[in-house]
Amino acid sequence: MVVVESAGITDVGKRRKGNEDALYVDDSKGLYLVSDGIGGHRAGEVASELVIETVRDWMCDSGGAAAPAGVGDRSLSPAANRLLRAISEANRSVYRKARGDEAYRGMGATLAAALLTDKTLIAANVGDSPIYLIHDGAVELLSVTHNVVTEQSVIDPAAASRLGEDVKHLLTRAMGIEETVSPDICELPFFEGDVVVISSDGLSDLVSADEILQVAGAMAPDRACRELVDMANQRAGHDNITVVVLKFKEVRRTGWVGRWRASIIRTLKRFG
Repeated sequence: MVVVESAGITDVGKRRKGNEDALYVDDSKGLYLVSDGIGGHRAGEVASELVIETVRDWMCDSGGAAAPAGVGDRSLSPAANRLLRAISEANRSVYRKARGDEAYRGMGATLAAALLTDKTLIAANVGDSPIYLIHDGAVELLSVTHNVVTEQSVIDPAAASRLGEDVKHLLTRAMGIEETVSPDICELPFFEGDVVVISSDGLSDLVSADEILQVAGAMAPDRACRELVDMANQRAGHDNITVVVLKFKEVRRTGWVGRWRASIIRTLKRFG
C-alpha cells in the first residue's frame, strides 16, 4: 500500500503575458506530468496542453495495450513501456498538428513525467524540465537535461561555460519537433518520506536544487509548491513557473526490497 500526498501549481510569472506550461496530477493513477511549451502565437501553449492530454488519456484509457514495433523495450517493465508509448503518441500528436497547421509550425514542448507502480517510481523526460528525488536528506536529479549547455559540458566544460545566453536554453530534444522522440527513463524504488519534485525551467533556473531540498523536504506539498513559485517570482520570474510536489506518506510492501540508490540504479533506457 502506498499513500501519496501531492500538489501542483502553475504561474505565469512576472514577465510573460501567457502561460505555456501545463501540468497533470493524479494520485489515483500515480501519474504526474509537467510540460513547457515552445513556439510563438500560442503555439507553445497548444503543444504543452496536447502533450499532457495525450499522455494522460493514453495512460488512463489504453487498458495496458502493448507497445507497437519500435517503441517497446524488453529491458523495461510493462509500466515503463506503457509510459514510453504514451510519450511516443504525444510526440506524434504534436508533430502532426504542427505540420498540419501553419499557425503551429515549429511548436514543441518538454515533458517530465513520474509514474508510480506498487513498488517503483518511473521517471521519464524529454527536454529540460527537471525531476528531482529527495531521499534521506539529499536531493538528486533523476531526469537527463536535453539542452546545448548540458550536452556541451560533457564534451568540453570550458567551451560550455563560454556559451552565450541566447543558446543556453536551446533544446537538443523536444516533443513534436521530429516524428519520433527518444525519452530518457529510469525506474527505482521509493520509500516512506521520499519526495519527488517536477518543474519547468522557470523554477529550476532561479531556485537551486539545494533550495528545492530545503523547501520541499520540510513543507507539505501544497505549501512547498506555493513557496517555490514565490521564490522564483521574487527573483524576477522571467518565465512561466510550474511545480509538482509529491511525498510518500506511507509505504507498505510485502517482502524485502533493497535500498537502491540513484547512483547505482538500473538505467532502463540509454541516451536516445
